Order: sequence, then C-alpha cells, then structure tokens
Amino acid sequence: MLYSPQHERHAMKYGHHQLSAVDNPIAANEKWWSDNATEYLAEHGSILGDEDFIWGPEGLREADIQFLGGLSNQRVLEIGAGAAQCSRYLARKGIDVVATDLAQGMLDQARELNNTHGVTFPLEQADARRLPYPDDSFDVVFTSFGVLPFVPYLNEVHQEIYRVLRPGGLWAYSALHPTRWMFPDDPTATGLTAVNSYFDRTPYIERSHKSLEYAEFHHTLADHINSLIESGFTIDELFEPPWPAGRTVIWGGWGPERSPIIPGTLMVRARKPRS
Repeated sequence: MLYSPQHERHAMKYGHHQLSAVDNPIAANEKWWSDNATEYLAEHGSILGDEDFIWGPEGLREADIQFLGGLSNQRVLEIGAGAAQCSRYLARKGIDVVATDLAQGMLDQARELNNTHGVTFPLEQADARRLPYPDDSFDVVFTSFGVLPFVPYLNEVHQEIYRVLRPGGLWAYSALHPTRWMFPDDPTATGLTAVNSYFDRTPYIERSHKSLEYAEFHHTLADHINSLIESGFTIDELFEPPWPAGRTVIWGGWGPERSPIIPGTLMVRARKPRS
C-alpha cells in the first residue's frame, strides 16, 4: 500500500518533464521507495495501520465493502504491497496470501511488522511486470495504490496479472483518480483550479544532479479501461469513493476541504474470463 508522495515535494528540480533516453524510471522508483521506506512508514504508518486493509486516503476498508468478495479457499497475491498492511490483514483472517513489492526496503519494513505482530506469510521482491510465478497461479490479485502510478505502460502490468490469474480470477486495484492529475496537490479550496491538461501525459519526475530519482505517470480513464480490455479482462465495476463526512485526515492533496468536491481515488474490479 503506497500512496503517491508526488506533490509532497516542491522545488525547481521537481515537476512535469520528459524523461531522457538514459532514464530508468523503474530502477529509480525501486531505489527511492527502498531508501525512504523507514521515513515513509514513520510519517504515514499511523494512518495506514500495521494490519489494516485500506483502499485509499478516503479510509475505505475492505472489511466494510468487501471489494475482493469472499476469499475462502482462494490464493491471493498483492503487488506493490509496501509494508504489506493489506496482506497482513488478510493473513490474520487465514487467507492464503503472498505479498510482493519492487522495493527491498519496503519488504524489510514488512518483515519487521510481521515479527512484531506474529504474522507469517510470503514476502517476495518482484517487478509486477515480470512476476516470478507460473501461469494460472492465483485466484485474486490486488493492489492498493501500488505499482500503477509508477509504470509508464499499464498494459505491461495488466498482461502479467492476466497471465498469473486462474480463469475466472479477479484483478482489483485502487489508484490516483485520473482527474487529480490536473490539479495541484493542495487539499484546500485553492487547489480546485486546474493547472495541467488532463491529456498531458508528461510524467512527474524528481532529479538530483541530473540523475533521475523518482517518476510518476498519468493514465487517463480511457487508458485504464482500454488497457484492461486489450489485456483480455472483462470489467466488473468502477468505483469513485466519496470523501466520508467528518473525515479530517489530510494526506497530500486529499483532505476534508477539497476532497468532497473532486474525486481522489479510482477503484477497479476486472476478471479473467473462464474460457
């Protein structure tokens, strides 16, 4: 569970810029999340919880909505797990779950939390575009704000998820709502003025001494839908969770002043056909 830190940083070296031919955004993001894992959990861990399954900054819990449906006797894979809070929640319920993340530093945090809470399930380093599992290995694959903002091409992830899912299997995820790309990460009413074109796919990047440190990518709603269809999925449901009345949490651009007005999170359920 990794919520985007994109607009938590403000400096001249940050912003929407083109990647160079030598940039490797996947490697940069792997290093950034590893190097910043401890700091990230120290700052945001109290909101995420150690063994809770939250779908986004709106605080929507899997326990309340069962977006994954019934999971008894199913094998589950989490990608972009971060410190594996969601998988830890499922493991507590006796679900056969495997948690993966690209960043070893995040998995180290997950192991520490597993030890603290006496929970055991596999934690494996993996690139979601090239998962180390045979075809038809899982009944459910999910991610809460993991992976998708950090890859330039959604198809590379969707096609790999399709491969490892069994026929009839479920792929469920939450991600930054595409309309949020237009607005600054200001959770107040002053952040309601669009500053970027919805159709501009120039990535958000951070550099240090000309080296790429971090990258996020904009995917429109059409990108999400078309890449799923092109990868072979049928779409069960799209959900744009509203901001709950009385929720006072502020996380980057999410908060009680602006979030009741513009959507912040997109949730998708899709299935691999049975035949």
